[in-house]
Amino acid sequence: MCMLAGAALLVSALLGPPAASARTLPDRADVPAEFGTDWHDPVTAAPPVARPEGRSCRVTLAEAQFRDFTPYRGTYAPPRGCGDRWSKVVLRLDGKVQGRQYDRLGYLHVGGVEILRTSTPEPSPDGIEWSVEKDVTRYSDTFRGRQDVEMLIGNVVDDMYTGVLDVKVTLTFHAGRQAAVPDRVLTLADTGTGTTLTTPRNSERIVAEVYATGSGGGCEEFWYLTVADPAPYSCKADRGPYREVQIKVDGRLAGIAAPFPNVWTGGWSNPFLWYVIPGPRAFDVKPIEYDLTPFAGLLNDGRPHRVDVSVVGLPEGQSGWSAPVNVLVWQDPHRARVTGGLTAHRVADLVNSSTYTPGSEHRVDTRAGHRLTVAGHVDTSHGRVTTTVSRTLGSTSAHRWTDGETTDALDATWTDDESVTVDGGGAVLTTRTDRTYTMNGATTIGADDRLRTVLTLGDRASAARTLDGRRTAWSRLDDTYTGDATYTLNVPRDQRHAVGTTSERYRLYGSHGCYDRALTTVQGVLTEDADRC
Repeated sequence: MCMLAGAALLVSALLGPPAASARTLPDRADVPAEFGTDWHDPVTAAPPVARPEGRSCRVTLAEAQFRDFTPYRGTYAPPRGCGDRWSKVVLRLDGKVQGRQYDRLGYLHVGGVEILRTSTPEPSPDGIEWSVEKDVTRYSDTFRGRQDVEMLIGNVVDDMYTGVLDVKVTLTFHAGRQAAVPDRVLTLADTGTGTTLTTPRNSERIVAEVYATGSGGGCEEFWYLTVADPAPYSCKADRGPYREVQIKVDGRLAGIAAPFPNVWTGGWSNPFLWYVIPGPRAFDVKPIEYDLTPFAGLLNDGRPHRVDVSVVGLPEGQSGWSAPVNVLVWQDPHRARVTGGLTAHRVADLVNSSTYTPGSEHRVDTRAGHRLTVAGHVDTSHGRVTTTVSRTLGSTSAHRWTDGETTDALDATWTDDESVTVDGGGAVLTTRTDRTYTMNGATTIGADDRLRTVLTLGDRASAARTLDGRRTAWSRLDDTYTGDATYTLNVPRDQRHAVGTTSERYRLYGSHGCYDRALTTVQGVLTEDADRC
Protein backbone atom coordinates (compact mmCIF):
# COMPACT_ATOMS: atom_id res chain seq x y z
CA MET A 1 0.00 0.00 0.00
CA CYS A 2 1.38 3.44 -0.88
CA MET A 3 2.26 5.95 1.81
CA LEU A 4 -0.25 8.52 0.57
CA ALA A 5 -3.18 6.13 0.89
CA GLY A 6 -2.07 5.08 4.37
CA ALA A 7 -2.22 8.66 5.66
CA ALA A 8 -5.99 8.61 5.36
CA LEU A 9 -6.17 6.52 8.56
CA LEU A 10 -5.63 9.62 10.67
CA VAL A 11 -8.90 11.19 9.61
CA SER A 12 -10.94 8.07 8.84
CA ALA A 13 -13.08 8.60 11.94
CA LEU A 14 -13.98 12.10 10.74
CA LEU A 15 -14.45 11.57 7.03
CA GLY A 16 -16.54 8.41 6.91
CA PRO A 17 -20.21 8.53 7.99
CA PRO A 18 -22.91 9.15 5.41
CA ALA A 19 -25.64 11.72 5.69
CA ALA A 20 -28.26 10.84 8.28
CA SER A 21 -31.35 9.03 7.09
CA ALA A 22 -34.86 9.98 8.06
CA ARG A 23 -35.87 8.81 11.52
CA THR A 24 -39.34 8.60 12.97
CA LEU A 25 -39.57 10.81 16.04
CA PRO A 26 -40.85 9.06 19.15
CA ASP A 27 -44.19 10.01 20.57
CA ARG A 28 -43.83 12.53 23.38
CA ALA A 29 -44.56 10.46 26.48
CA ASP A 30 -45.96 11.79 29.71
CA VAL A 31 -42.97 12.84 31.78
CA PRO A 32 -43.12 11.72 35.43
CA ALA A 33 -42.46 14.19 38.22
CA GLU A 34 -39.27 12.31 39.14
CA PHE A 35 -37.27 9.22 38.21
CA GLY A 36 -39.06 5.94 38.89
CA THR A 37 -37.82 2.34 38.74
CA ASP A 38 -37.59 2.20 34.95
CA TRP A 39 -36.35 4.50 32.21
CA HIS A 40 -35.47 4.54 28.54
CA ASP A 41 -32.68 2.22 27.41
CA PRO A 42 -29.33 3.98 26.90
CA VAL A 43 -29.01 5.76 23.57
CA THR A 44 -26.40 8.00 21.98
CA ALA A 45 -26.63 10.57 19.21
CA ALA A 46 -23.45 9.28 17.51
CA PRO A 47 -23.99 7.87 14.01
CA PRO A 48 -24.40 4.13 13.47
CA VAL A 49 -21.75 2.36 11.45
CA ALA A 50 -22.61 2.55 7.74
CA ARG A 51 -22.91 -0.94 6.27
CA PRO A 52 -22.39 -1.82 2.60
CA GLU A 53 -25.00 -3.75 0.67
CA GLY A 54 -24.43 -7.30 -0.48
CA ARG A 55 -23.38 -10.55 1.11
CA SER A 56 -22.32 -10.63 4.74
CA CYS A 57 -21.36 -13.24 7.34
CA ARG A 58 -21.76 -13.01 11.11
CA VAL A 59 -19.58 -14.62 13.78
CA THR A 60 -20.28 -14.69 17.51
CA LEU A 61 -17.09 -13.51 19.17
CA ALA A 62 -18.02 -13.65 22.86
CA GLU A 63 -21.09 -14.43 24.97
CA ALA A 64 -20.81 -14.16 28.73
CA GLN A 65 -22.35 -13.06 32.01
CA PHE A 66 -19.90 -10.99 34.04
CA ARG A 67 -20.33 -11.36 37.81
CA ASP A 68 -16.72 -10.92 38.97
CA PHE A 69 -13.24 -10.40 37.55
CA THR A 70 -13.00 -13.72 35.71
CA PRO A 71 -12.31 -13.13 31.99
CA TYR A 72 -14.31 -14.83 29.27
CA ARG A 73 -11.99 -16.91 27.09
CA GLY A 74 -12.86 -18.49 23.77
CA THR A 75 -11.64 -19.10 20.25
CA TYR A 76 -12.37 -17.11 17.11
CA ALA A 77 -12.52 -18.73 13.65
CA PRO A 78 -12.83 -16.73 10.39
CA PRO A 79 -16.26 -16.69 8.74
CA ARG A 80 -17.18 -19.05 5.93
CA GLY A 81 -18.72 -17.78 2.73
CA CYS A 82 -17.34 -14.22 2.73
CA GLY A 83 -13.71 -14.84 1.69
CA ASP A 84 -10.79 -13.37 3.62
CA ARG A 85 -10.77 -9.84 2.18
CA TRP A 86 -13.65 -7.66 3.33
CA SER A 87 -15.06 -4.27 2.47
CA LYS A 88 -16.03 -3.71 6.11
CA VAL A 89 -16.03 -5.51 9.45
CA VAL A 90 -18.48 -4.31 12.10
CA LEU A 91 -18.40 -5.21 15.78
CA ARG A 92 -21.64 -5.13 17.74
CA LEU A 93 -21.98 -5.52 21.49
CA ASP A 94 -25.45 -6.17 22.93
CA GLY A 95 -25.84 -6.03 26.69
CA LYS A 96 -28.52 -6.16 29.35
CA VAL A 97 -28.53 -5.71 33.13
CA GLN A 98 -31.05 -5.04 35.87
CA GLY A 99 -31.04 -4.30 39.58
CA ARG A 100 -28.28 -2.17 41.09
CA GLN A 101 -24.76 -1.89 39.72
CA TYR A 102 -21.90 0.57 39.29
CA ASP A 103 -20.49 1.52 35.90
CA ARG A 104 -17.78 -0.96 34.89
CA LEU A 105 -14.84 -0.82 32.46
CA GLY A 106 -14.17 -3.59 29.96
CA TYR A 107 -11.96 -4.74 27.10
CA LEU A 108 -12.07 -7.25 24.26
CA HIS A 109 -8.91 -8.85 22.82
CA VAL A 110 -8.63 -11.01 19.71
CA GLY A 111 -5.22 -12.62 19.26
CA GLY A 112 -3.91 -10.18 21.87
CA VAL A 113 -5.12 -7.18 19.84
CA GLU A 114 -7.46 -4.85 21.70
CA ILE A 115 -10.40 -4.21 19.39
CA LEU A 116 -12.79 -2.66 21.95
CA ARG A 117 -12.46 -0.66 25.15
CA THR A 118 -15.84 0.08 26.70
CA SER A 119 -17.76 0.95 29.84
CA THR A 120 -21.28 0.05 30.95
CA PRO A 121 -24.46 1.93 31.83
CA GLU A 122 -25.91 1.78 35.33
CA PRO A 123 -29.20 -0.15 35.29
CA SER A 124 -32.72 0.57 36.40
CA PRO A 125 -34.29 -1.81 38.93
CA ASP A 126 -36.55 -3.09 36.13
CA GLY A 127 -33.64 -3.63 33.71
CA ILE A 128 -32.13 -2.04 30.61
CA GLU A 129 -30.59 -3.12 27.33
CA TRP A 130 -27.92 -1.31 25.35
CA SER A 131 -25.72 -1.79 22.31
CA VAL A 132 -22.43 -0.55 20.88
CA GLU A 133 -21.31 -0.65 17.24
CA LYS A 134 -17.76 -0.11 16.02
CA ASP A 135 -16.02 -0.26 12.65
CA VAL A 136 -13.13 -2.69 13.20
CA THR A 137 -12.12 -3.14 9.55
CA ARG A 138 -8.60 -1.94 10.32
CA TYR A 139 -8.00 -5.18 12.28
CA SER A 140 -8.70 -7.39 9.24
CA ASP A 141 -5.23 -8.95 9.43
CA THR A 142 -6.08 -10.29 12.89
CA PHE A 143 -9.40 -11.72 11.71
CA ARG A 144 -7.93 -13.84 8.89
CA GLY A 145 -6.82 -16.68 11.16
CA ARG A 146 -7.93 -18.56 14.25
CA GLN A 147 -7.29 -16.54 17.39
CA ASP A 148 -7.73 -16.67 21.14
CA VAL A 149 -10.43 -14.35 22.47
CA GLU A 150 -10.40 -12.70 25.88
CA MET A 151 -13.02 -10.34 27.23
CA LEU A 152 -13.51 -8.87 30.67
CA ILE A 153 -15.91 -6.40 32.20
CA GLY A 154 -14.85 -6.58 35.82
CA ASN A 155 -17.90 -6.68 38.08
CA VAL A 156 -18.97 -7.22 41.68
CA VAL A 157 -22.24 -8.96 42.53
CA ASP A 158 -23.32 -9.22 46.17
CA ASP A 159 -26.33 -8.49 48.39
CA MET A 160 -26.27 -4.79 47.46
CA TYR A 161 -24.90 -4.72 43.89
CA THR A 162 -27.09 -7.24 42.11
CA GLY A 163 -26.62 -6.38 38.43
CA VAL A 164 -25.13 -9.20 36.33
CA LEU A 165 -23.76 -7.93 33.00
CA ASP A 166 -25.14 -10.17 30.24
CA VAL A 167 -23.17 -9.46 27.04
CA LYS A 168 -22.97 -10.82 23.50
CA VAL A 169 -20.46 -9.60 20.89
CA THR A 170 -20.62 -10.37 17.17
CA LEU A 171 -18.55 -9.50 14.11
CA THR A 172 -20.25 -8.98 10.76
CA PHE A 173 -18.02 -9.37 7.70
CA HIS A 174 -19.15 -7.66 4.49
CA ALA A 175 -17.86 -9.23 1.29
CA GLY A 176 -16.77 -7.05 -1.59
CA ARG A 177 -13.81 -4.98 -2.64
CA GLN A 178 -11.20 -5.03 0.11
CA ALA A 179 -10.98 -1.86 2.17
CA ALA A 180 -7.65 -0.07 2.48
CA VAL A 181 -6.36 -1.64 5.70
CA PRO A 182 -2.99 -2.22 7.37
CA ASP A 183 -1.09 -5.29 6.18
CA ARG A 184 -0.20 -6.31 9.74
CA VAL A 185 -1.62 -5.65 13.20
CA LEU A 186 0.98 -6.23 15.90
CA THR A 187 1.07 -6.18 19.67
CA LEU A 188 4.01 -5.45 21.95
CA ALA A 189 6.02 -8.29 23.44
CA ASP A 190 6.51 -8.23 27.22
CA THR A 191 10.12 -9.14 28.00
CA GLY A 192 9.74 -8.88 31.77
CA THR A 193 11.85 -5.73 31.86
CA GLY A 194 9.78 -3.81 29.35
CA THR A 195 7.77 -4.09 26.14
CA THR A 196 9.30 -4.46 22.69
CA LEU A 197 8.20 -4.22 19.08
CA THR A 198 9.65 -6.06 16.08
CA THR A 199 8.31 -4.80 12.76
CA PRO A 200 8.54 -6.46 9.34
CA ARG A 201 11.72 -5.29 7.61
CA ASN A 202 9.76 -3.80 4.70
CA SER A 203 7.46 -1.60 6.80
CA GLU A 204 6.81 1.74 5.15
CA ARG A 205 4.13 3.14 7.45
CA ILE A 206 3.68 2.48 11.18
CA VAL A 207 0.88 3.76 13.41
CA ALA A 208 0.49 2.94 17.11
CA GLU A 209 -2.88 2.89 18.85
CA VAL A 210 -3.08 3.41 22.61
CA TYR A 211 -6.37 2.80 24.45
CA ALA A 212 -5.55 5.11 27.37
CA THR A 213 -8.08 5.37 30.20
CA GLY A 214 -7.94 6.52 33.78
CA SER A 215 -9.20 3.59 35.82
CA GLY A 216 -12.35 3.53 37.88
CA GLY A 217 -12.51 3.69 41.65
CA GLY A 218 -9.67 6.15 42.30
CA CYS A 219 -8.61 9.74 41.80
CA GLU A 220 -7.13 9.04 38.35
CA GLU A 221 -10.66 8.44 37.10
CA PHE A 222 -11.11 12.17 37.81
CA TRP A 223 -7.54 13.23 36.97
CA TYR A 224 -8.74 16.59 35.66
CA LEU A 225 -9.80 17.55 39.22
CA THR A 226 -6.59 16.61 41.04
CA VAL A 227 -4.54 19.33 42.78
CA ALA A 228 -1.04 19.68 44.19
CA ASP A 229 -0.06 20.74 47.69
CA PRO A 230 -0.78 22.99 49.50
CA ALA A 231 -4.33 23.12 48.11
CA PRO A 232 -6.75 21.34 50.53
CA TYR A 233 -8.61 18.96 48.21
CA SER A 234 -9.41 15.25 48.49
CA CYS A 235 -7.67 14.15 45.24
CA LYS A 236 -3.96 14.94 45.11
CA ALA A 237 -1.31 14.78 42.38
CA ASP A 238 2.26 15.99 42.55
CA ARG A 239 1.87 18.62 39.83
CA GLY A 240 -1.87 19.01 39.53
CA PRO A 241 -4.32 17.97 36.81
CA TYR A 242 -2.21 17.98 33.64
CA ARG A 243 -1.96 14.58 31.96
CA GLU A 244 -0.18 13.73 28.74
CA VAL A 245 0.11 10.29 27.17
CA GLN A 246 3.59 9.75 25.73
CA ILE A 247 5.04 6.97 23.62
CA LYS A 248 8.80 6.39 23.37
CA VAL A 249 10.88 4.28 21.02
CA ASP A 250 14.19 3.11 22.50
CA GLY A 251 13.89 5.81 25.13
CA ARG A 252 13.34 8.63 22.64
CA LEU A 253 10.06 10.55 22.70
CA ALA A 254 8.10 9.49 19.61
CA GLY A 255 4.60 10.84 20.26
CA ILE A 256 2.57 13.00 22.63
CA ALA A 257 -1.20 13.31 23.04
CA ALA A 258 -3.89 14.76 25.26
CA PRO A 259 -6.05 12.01 26.81
CA PHE A 260 -9.77 12.38 26.34
CA PRO A 261 -11.48 13.34 29.64
CA ASN A 262 -13.79 10.33 29.79
CA VAL A 263 -16.75 10.55 32.16
CA TRP A 264 -18.28 7.17 32.93
CA THR A 265 -21.94 6.64 33.80
CA GLY A 266 -21.50 7.19 37.53
CA GLY A 267 -19.37 10.29 37.02
CA TRP A 268 -19.54 13.62 38.81
CA SER A 269 -21.30 11.98 41.78
CA ASN A 270 -24.57 11.85 39.86
CA PRO A 271 -25.72 8.72 37.96
CA PHE A 272 -28.99 10.46 37.03
CA LEU A 273 -27.03 12.44 34.43
CA TRP A 274 -26.19 9.31 32.46
CA TYR A 275 -29.04 6.79 32.76
CA VAL A 276 -30.19 7.35 29.17
CA ILE A 277 -27.50 9.42 27.40
CA PRO A 278 -23.87 8.53 28.22
CA GLY A 279 -21.03 11.01 27.96
CA PRO A 280 -19.14 11.19 24.65
CA ARG A 281 -17.03 8.06 23.97
CA ALA A 282 -18.16 6.34 27.19
CA PHE A 283 -19.30 3.13 25.47
CA ASP A 284 -16.72 3.21 22.64
CA VAL A 285 -13.38 4.46 23.92
CA LYS A 286 -11.36 5.69 20.95
CA PRO A 287 -7.63 4.97 20.91
CA ILE A 288 -5.01 7.67 20.68
CA GLU A 289 -3.13 7.35 17.37
CA TYR A 290 0.58 8.07 16.98
CA ASP A 291 2.19 8.10 13.54
CA LEU A 292 5.55 6.39 14.13
CA THR A 293 6.52 6.34 10.43
CA PRO A 294 9.48 8.70 11.01
CA PHE A 295 10.99 5.86 13.09
CA ALA A 296 10.37 3.17 10.43
CA GLY A 297 13.95 3.27 9.14
CA LEU A 298 15.21 2.52 12.66
CA LEU A 299 12.57 -0.10 13.46
CA ASN A 300 13.12 -2.05 10.22
CA ASP A 301 16.45 -3.58 11.24
CA GLY A 302 14.85 -6.88 12.26
CA ARG A 303 15.63 -6.42 15.95
CA PRO A 304 13.21 -5.86 18.84
CA HIS A 305 12.96 -2.23 19.91
CA ARG A 306 11.72 -1.02 23.25
CA VAL A 307 8.38 0.82 23.15
CA ASP A 308 7.07 2.46 26.32
CA VAL A 309 3.84 4.30 27.05
CA SER A 310 3.65 6.57 30.08
CA VAL A 311 1.30 9.21 31.50
CA VAL A 312 2.85 12.52 32.45
CA GLY A 313 1.37 13.87 35.68
CA LEU A 314 0.57 10.50 37.23
CA PRO A 315 2.12 10.53 40.72
CA GLU A 316 5.21 8.35 40.88
CA GLY A 317 4.52 4.80 41.99
CA GLN A 318 0.76 5.23 41.63
CA SER A 319 -1.39 3.09 39.37
CA GLY A 320 -4.58 4.23 37.77
CA TRP A 321 -4.07 4.17 34.01
CA SER A 322 -4.46 1.41 31.45
CA ALA A 323 -2.72 1.91 28.10
CA PRO A 324 -2.63 -1.20 25.87
CA VAL A 325 -0.95 -0.74 22.49
CA ASN A 326 -1.70 -2.03 18.98
CA VAL A 327 0.69 -1.32 16.10
CA LEU A 328 -0.66 -1.04 12.55
CA VAL A 329 1.86 -1.64 9.77
CA TRP A 330 1.75 -1.09 6.00
CA GLN A 331 4.41 -3.00 4.02
CA ASP A 332 6.11 -2.40 0.69
CA PRO A 333 4.94 -5.36 -1.44
CA HIS A 334 7.81 -4.95 -3.89
CA ARG A 335 10.75 -4.78 -1.52
CA ALA A 336 11.90 -7.21 1.17
CA ARG A 337 13.79 -4.51 3.08
CA VAL A 338 12.93 -0.84 3.46
CA THR A 339 15.72 1.31 4.85
CA GLY A 340 15.67 4.86 6.09
CA GLY A 341 16.46 7.12 9.00
CA LEU A 342 15.25 9.70 11.49
CA THR A 343 16.07 13.17 10.14
CA ALA A 344 14.56 15.55 12.73
CA HIS A 345 13.58 15.34 16.39
CA ARG A 346 12.58 18.54 18.17
CA VAL A 347 11.02 18.55 21.64
CA ALA A 348 9.95 21.79 23.33
CA ASP A 349 10.07 22.14 27.09
CA LEU A 350 6.89 20.92 28.73
CA VAL A 351 5.05 23.83 30.37
CA ASN A 352 2.93 22.98 33.42
CA SER A 353 1.96 25.78 35.77
CA SER A 354 -0.64 25.27 38.51
CA THR A 355 -1.44 28.17 40.88
CA TYR A 356 -3.43 27.83 44.10
CA THR A 357 -5.43 30.79 45.43
CA PRO A 358 -6.87 30.26 48.96
CA GLY A 359 -10.08 31.79 50.23
CA SER A 360 -13.65 30.98 51.16
CA GLU A 361 -13.71 29.50 47.68
CA HIS A 362 -10.45 27.72 46.92
CA ARG A 363 -9.16 27.98 43.36
CA VAL A 364 -6.49 26.27 41.27
CA ASP A 365 -5.66 27.66 37.82
CA THR A 366 -3.62 25.43 35.53
CA ARG A 367 -1.98 26.16 32.21
CA ALA A 368 0.09 23.53 30.42
CA GLY A 369 1.32 22.51 27.00
CA HIS A 370 3.93 20.68 24.96
CA ARG A 371 5.24 20.45 21.37
CA LEU A 372 6.97 17.70 19.42
CA THR A 373 8.15 17.45 15.80
CA VAL A 374 9.72 14.33 14.31
CA ALA A 375 10.65 13.57 10.71
CA GLY A 376 12.14 10.59 8.94
CA HIS A 377 12.49 9.02 5.52
CA VAL A 378 12.18 5.54 4.04
CA ASP A 379 13.54 4.37 0.68
CA THR A 380 10.73 2.34 -0.87
CA SER A 381 10.14 0.63 -4.21
CA HIS A 382 8.32 3.79 -5.31
CA GLY A 383 11.06 6.16 -4.20
CA ARG A 384 12.11 8.06 -1.10
CA VAL A 385 9.23 9.12 1.14
CA THR A 386 9.66 11.61 3.97
CA THR A 387 7.11 11.86 6.79
CA THR A 388 6.98 14.80 9.19
CA VAL A 389 4.73 14.66 12.26
CA SER A 390 4.11 17.76 14.40
CA ARG A 391 1.89 17.78 17.47
CA THR A 392 1.05 20.64 19.85
CA LEU A 393 -0.84 20.15 23.11
CA GLY A 394 -2.49 22.78 25.30
CA SER A 395 -4.55 22.74 28.48
CA THR A 396 -6.21 25.40 30.63
CA SER A 397 -8.44 24.83 33.63
CA ALA A 398 -9.98 26.67 36.57
CA HIS A 399 -10.99 24.46 39.51
CA ARG A 400 -13.06 26.02 42.32
CA TRP A 401 -14.37 24.45 45.51
CA THR A 402 -15.50 25.29 49.04
CA ASP A 403 -14.54 23.74 52.37
CA GLY A 404 -16.00 20.27 52.61
CA GLU A 405 -16.29 20.31 48.79
CA THR A 406 -19.99 21.05 49.02
CA THR A 407 -19.38 23.09 45.89
CA ASP A 408 -16.94 21.64 43.34
CA ALA A 409 -16.63 23.23 39.89
CA LEU A 410 -14.36 22.94 36.87
CA ASP A 411 -14.00 24.85 33.62
CA ALA A 412 -11.38 23.15 31.42
CA THR A 413 -10.25 22.99 27.79
CA TRP A 414 -7.74 20.64 26.18
CA THR A 415 -6.35 21.03 22.64
CA ASP A 416 -4.40 18.49 20.60
CA ASP A 417 -3.35 19.75 17.16
CA GLU A 418 -1.54 17.43 14.78
CA SER A 419 -0.08 17.73 11.29
CA VAL A 420 1.28 14.80 9.24
CA THR A 421 3.01 15.60 5.96
CA VAL A 422 4.02 12.82 3.56
CA ASP A 423 6.36 13.90 0.75
CA GLY A 424 7.03 11.22 -1.83
CA GLY A 425 6.28 10.03 -5.34
CA GLY A 426 6.14 13.60 -6.63
CA ALA A 427 3.23 14.56 -4.37
CA VAL A 428 2.91 16.15 -0.93
CA LEU A 429 -0.03 15.04 1.21
CA THR A 430 -0.78 16.88 4.46
CA THR A 431 -3.35 15.73 6.98
CA ARG A 432 -4.17 18.19 9.75
CA THR A 433 -6.39 17.29 12.71
CA ASP A 434 -7.23 19.80 15.44
CA ARG A 435 -8.98 18.33 18.50
CA THR A 436 -10.64 20.25 21.34
CA TYR A 437 -12.14 18.70 24.48
CA THR A 438 -14.13 20.79 26.97
CA MET A 439 -15.61 20.25 30.42
CA ASN A 440 -17.63 22.88 32.26
CA GLY A 441 -19.67 21.94 35.31
CA ALA A 442 -20.33 22.13 39.02
CA THR A 443 -21.65 19.87 41.76
CA THR A 444 -23.30 21.48 44.79
CA ILE A 445 -24.75 19.98 47.97
CA GLY A 446 -27.40 22.05 49.74
CA ALA A 447 -28.28 22.14 53.43
CA ASP A 448 -31.12 19.69 52.71
CA ASP A 449 -28.64 17.16 51.28
CA ARG A 450 -29.89 17.80 47.77
CA LEU A 451 -27.00 17.18 45.35
CA ARG A 452 -27.19 18.97 42.01
CA THR A 453 -24.80 18.57 39.09
CA VAL A 454 -24.83 20.81 36.03
CA LEU A 455 -22.35 19.73 33.36
CA THR A 456 -21.48 20.31 29.71
CA LEU A 457 -18.97 18.13 27.84
CA GLY A 458 -17.58 18.80 24.37
CA ASP A 459 -15.75 16.55 21.90
CA ARG A 460 -14.79 18.61 18.85
CA ALA A 461 -12.42 18.13 15.95
CA SER A 462 -11.69 19.56 12.54
CA ALA A 463 -9.75 17.65 9.89
CA ALA A 464 -8.47 18.62 6.47
CA ARG A 465 -6.43 16.79 3.88
CA THR A 466 -4.51 18.63 1.15
CA LEU A 467 -2.65 17.24 -1.84
CA ASP A 468 0.04 19.56 -3.19
CA GLY A 469 -1.66 22.42 -1.35
CA ARG A 470 -5.17 21.70 -2.69
CA ARG A 471 -7.82 20.62 -0.19
CA THR A 472 -9.25 17.23 -1.12
CA ALA A 473 -11.30 16.37 1.99
CA TRP A 474 -12.43 18.09 5.18
CA SER A 475 -14.76 17.60 8.12
CA ARG A 476 -16.00 19.17 11.34
CA LEU A 477 -17.18 17.27 14.42
CA ASP A 478 -19.06 18.72 17.38
CA ASP A 479 -20.42 16.26 19.95
CA THR A 480 -21.88 18.18 22.90
CA TYR A 481 -23.53 16.71 25.99
CA THR A 482 -25.40 18.82 28.59
CA GLY A 483 -26.98 17.59 31.82
CA ASP A 484 -28.66 18.97 34.93
CA ALA A 485 -29.75 16.46 37.61
CA THR A 486 -30.61 16.61 41.32
CA TYR A 487 -31.27 13.99 43.98
CA THR A 488 -31.23 13.58 47.78
CA LEU A 489 -28.17 12.02 49.41
CA ASN A 490 -28.03 9.55 52.31
CA VAL A 491 -31.52 8.10 51.83
CA PRO A 492 -32.81 4.80 50.37
CA ARG A 493 -33.03 4.68 46.60
CA ASP A 494 -36.80 5.14 46.53
CA GLN A 495 -36.51 8.35 48.57
CA ARG A 496 -34.01 10.19 46.39
CA HIS A 497 -36.72 12.17 44.52
CA ALA A 498 -34.39 12.52 41.57
CA VAL A 499 -35.04 14.80 38.60
CA GLY A 500 -32.88 15.46 35.59
CA THR A 501 -32.73 16.78 32.04
CA THR A 502 -30.01 15.65 29.65
CA SER A 503 -29.29 16.27 25.99
CA GLU A 504 -26.75 15.44 23.31
CA ARG A 505 -26.24 16.90 19.87
CA TYR A 506 -23.83 15.17 17.51
CA ARG A 507 -22.91 17.16 14.39
CA LEU A 508 -20.55 15.87 11.71
CA TYR A 509 -20.34 17.60 8.36
CA GLY A 510 -17.88 18.23 5.57
CA SER A 511 -16.94 16.89 2.17
CA HIS A 512 -18.66 13.57 3.01
CA GLY A 513 -22.06 15.19 3.67
CA CYS A 514 -24.00 15.96 6.83
CA TYR A 515 -25.04 14.13 10.01
CA ASP A 516 -26.82 16.01 12.79
CA ARG A 517 -28.82 14.27 15.52
CA ALA A 518 -30.21 15.71 18.75
CA LEU A 519 -31.53 13.82 21.81
CA THR A 520 -33.24 15.11 24.95
CA THR A 521 -34.45 13.26 28.05
CA VAL A 522 -36.47 14.36 31.08
CA GLN A 523 -36.62 12.08 34.15
CA GLY A 524 -35.37 9.21 32.01
CA VAL A 525 -37.99 9.68 29.28
CA LEU A 526 -36.70 10.33 25.76
CA THR A 527 -38.56 13.49 24.67
CA GLU A 528 -36.59 14.41 21.54
CA ASP A 529 -34.86 12.40 18.83
CA ALA A 530 -34.39 14.64 15.83
CA ASP A 531 -32.35 14.70 12.63
CA ARG A 532 -31.37 18.25 11.71
CA CYS A 533 -29.52 17.91 8.40
